[in-house]
Amino acid sequence: MTEGSVVGSFVVPVHPHTVLAPDQNEGWQRLRDAFDTAAQTIKELDADLLVIYSTTWPSIIGHQIQSDPNPEWVMVDHDFHDLGSIEYSFNIDQDFAHAWDDANRKRGLQSRCVNYKGFPIDVGSVVALTLLNPDNAIPAVIVSSNMYANRSETTVLAKSCLDVIKAQGRRAVAITAMSLSNRMFTDFIKPEEDKIHSLKDDEWNLKILEFLKQGRLEDVGQLSRTIQRQIRVQKVVAFKPMWWLSAMNGNRNDLTGQVLAYEPIHGAGGAVVSIDPTPSGAGDKEYDEDDIEYFHGERGVLDTVDEIDEGGEEAPAVEQASSGPGLWEPTEAEGSVNTDAAPKPVGAYPHARKVGNMLFLSGVGPRQPGTNAIPGGPIHDENGEPLDYDIEAQTHAVVNNVKRIVEEAGASMDQVVDVTTFLVDMKRDFKGYNDVWAQTLGKIGPTRTTLAIDALPTPIAVEMKVIVHLGE
Repeated sequence: MTEGSVVGSFVVPVHPHTVLAPDQNEGWQRLRDAFDTAAQTIKELDADLLVIYSTTWPSIIGHQIQSDPNPEWVMVDHDFHDLGSIEYSFNIDQDFAHAWDDANRKRGLQSRCVNYKGFPIDVGSVVALTLLNPDNAIPAVIVSSNMYANRSETTVLAKSCLDVIKAQGRRAVAITAMSLSNRMFTDFIKPEEDKIHSLKDDEWNLKILEFLKQGRLEDVGQLSRTIQRQIRVQKVVAFKPMWWLSAMNGNRNDLTGQVLAYEPIHGAGGAVVSIDPTPSGAGDKEYDEDDIEYFHGERGVLDTVDEIDEGGEEAPAVEQASSGPGLWEPTEAEGSVNTDAAPKPVGAYPHARKVGNMLFLSGVGPRQPGTNAIPGGPIHDENGEPLDYDIEAQTHAVVNNVKRIVEEAGASMDQVVDVTTFLVDMKRDFKGYNDVWAQTLGKIGPTRTTLAIDALPTPIAVEMKVIVHLGE
C-alpha cells in the first residue's frame, strides 16, 4: 500500500442559494458553476475520500465526527427556508471516521463519533457534498468546528486526520465549508440587490483570495487573527477552517491556488477556491507558529505563560504559572543554546550549553513551547489529585523537544551519545516509555540510564538529560 496524502483542497461557501436558487442571481450562478468545476477536478484527481471541516457544525465538547454510513434526511436552512429544502443521502466512510476518532484520542484530543438516525447534517456539509459529490461516488467524512478550539487544538485535529490518511493509503481531498466575511443582511433582500455587506469586508475578502491564489495558505492562517479583529464579526470566518486547512497541507505557502469564483450571498462573502499541493515555484514563506504534535486540557490554561489569545495579542508574561513553579527566560551565557521552539525553563538555566565539541542539555520534559500544555495529560491536577495520563504521548513530546534544542545547536539527533531518563512511576510507565524509545532514540543507539524518582517540578511523568557529541 502506498502512503496516502491530500491530493487537493477546496474552500467552498455554506449557504443553500447555490443549490436551491442559483438562477435568481448572476453571482449565485457563478458560484454554482464554480462548484461544478471543482466537482470535475475532484473526479479527475481520482480521490477516494472527501474530508469536510464545516463551520456550520459547531461543537463545544471536543470535536464530533459523522459516522453514520448513510445519513438520509431533508435539510431546511433556518434562515433561508423560503428557498426550499434539500433532500440528502450521503456515503460516509464509517471506518475512517472511527479511525480518526481513535487518532484524535492518541494525540490528546476530545473526540467522539455520531451515528444515529435523524441527526441533522449541517447546511455547509449538505451544500458541499451535494454539489462536489453529486453521485455519492466518493465516500466522505465530516468533522465539527469546536467553538473554543485554539490554533494548537485545530492543528492537532488535522494531524490526526493525516495520520489515518497516510496509514490507510487514501487519496484525500480536504474541504472547508465556510464563508469569508460572514456579516449577512439582517433583513430579507431581493436577489438582484445582493452585495458584500461592507467595503472593509470586501477588501479583506480580496486580500484572503489574493493570498490563496498565490498558494500562501499558511500566511492566511497566520493573518486570520488580524482579519477576525478587522472585520469585527465575532464568529468563525477566515479563522479555524484556515488553521485546519493549512495543517492538512503541511503549513505550506508554496501551493498552487486558483480562485474559481467570489460573490456575495446575502451580504456574506462566498468563494470557491481550489488549492493544489503541487509547488507553485514560489519561495516558501516563514512558518513561525508552534508546531504542536499533541494536545491536552483546557487549551493551555495549565502552566500557561506568554499565551496567544483568540484576538492574536500576546498576553503579558507572568512570574508564576497557574500550577507548578514559575517559568524563566533561558539563561544567556557563553556557550549557551536557547530556542523559542522549546518550553521555557523552570529556573535560571539555559536549554543547553556547548563545551568544546560536546553539547549538554538541561533536563527536557514534554511541556509544549508557547502553551506549556502537557501532551498525554498532567499526572495530577492543581490540588495534587492523580490523573490518568499517556506516557507514550509524553515521551514522544520529550524526544521532539530534545530534537528542537539539538537542531538549534546545529547538530542532529544521530549525534546524541548519552541519555539519562527520569520516571516518576517506573512500574507503571517503563514499558510505554521503552516502546517510544525503541521507535526514536533507540534507533540512534546512545547509552542510556533510567532512574525512578519521587517527583518532577511540573506535573509530568518523564524527563531526559541528554549529551551530544558535536564532532571534531
